[in-house]
Amino acid sequence: MGLFDKIFGRGATEKQQPNAQQQFEQLRSKYQPALTVGDQKQIQYTAMYAQDGKLVVSGIAPSEEAKNAFFQQTTLIDGGQGELNADIRVDQSRAQAATAGGGNSGGESYTVKSGDTLSKISKQFYGDSDEFMRIFYANRDQLNDPDKIQVGQQLQIPPDDNA
Repeated sequence: MGLFDKIFGRGATEKQQPNAQQQFEQLRSKYQPALTVGDQKQIQYTAMYAQDGKLVVSGIAPSEEAKNAFFQQTTLIDGGQGELNADIRVDQSRAQAATAGGGNSGGESYTVKSGDTLSKISKQFYGDSDEFMRIFYANRDQLNDPDKIQVGQQLQIPPDDNA
């Protein structure tokens, strides 16, 4: 399973319609080049799901340049069709921490224990197991698959912006 194969984020399950997974897969495939650019520019995606025929994406970019690169790519893809509803915020503190080698700004550190999953950790920190991809994206430097974490790994837990 790839990085962008899962519907995730606060409200994703509440807003799903009967064909949301199929619609999500089609839209995600269409916008994959933009999602990949965002990933390369270290945008931390906080939600991704289909709603009313649109791909809804929320995220935090480390810089205006990263945010602009994402939106330039989406314009090349859809030519103004409007099948994407993206809310990408810039958090300068993430850029400063990344430059200093600190990675995630704010939040907490968590050591993976036997039996842990990202969903279980997400439930513990956010009260919502569907927020697991926030943790995954904050730890891309050491995680390649959200379903594969190792006992003893130190994970950065992003702060709960929706608390």
